[in-house]
Amino acid sequence: MDYETLILERQGTIALLRLNRPERHNAINRRMALELTKALDALEGDDSVVVVVLTGNGDRAFSAGADMAEILADPTAQGVAGQVAAHLLRFPKPVIAAINGYAFGGGAILAINCDIRVASTEASFRFPGASYGLVVGASQLPRIVGLAAAKELIFTARVVGAEEALRIGLVNRLVPPEELEAETLAMARQIAAQSLPALIASKEVMELALQNQAAVAREGEINRALRRSQEHQERFGQAARRITGQSS
Repeated sequence: MDYETLILERQGTIALLRLNRPERHNAINRRMALELTKALDALEGDDSVVVVVLTGNGDRAFSAGADMAEILADPTAQGVAGQVAAHLLRFPKPVIAAINGYAFGGGAILAINCDIRVASTEASFRFPGASYGLVVGASQLPRIVGLAAAKELIFTARVVGAEEALRIGLVNRLVPPEELEAETLAMARQIAAQSLPALIASKEVMELALQNQAAVAREGEINRALRRSQEHQERFGQAARRITGQSS
């Protein structure tokens, strides 16, 4: 299919997916969530694809997360970023995130739901859910960075720079911005040379080894309830208006 918010490129058995709303810092709106879901479904069913690389178009942002301007205009759009991130988590083939800039909120969730993260030295992360009255990343982060570090990042909602992200295991490696795509594709080619059935099975077994389906389901359930709370609506509205430059 033709995409408005994604660019899909093929390099042999590697599919390179670019989030393509650079003017909005690759924020995830309804259209992008729908297109990314459809693209992942198509790539899952294509046996000629072994590895997917997910990155952002432009040199500033991997993804700024949910499109706050869209949510202010249409509150029913809330949650679409989380839904597509959950879809990515269920994708059976290896996915590498090439994090070319900041990954905040839903963008950070997309990144941590990938299997491997290669980041630019200009990358940064933020899990701002607590400041919005939501739970963002609590089901995944402890598996990646450990419980204590995950609690700090979620409780404080602070920005994590690239060097710290590498130190705590949030990313697998750092590379200069100009080398990010080449380095990530080189890793993807190493993976693509392996047996696809073995890769899929290995991913399934490793996920079972660190079982967290109950936590993922509970995070979604909690957020559905929290989004109905007055506190969340006030906190999110204030943050959204500040970020989008709209008056209160």
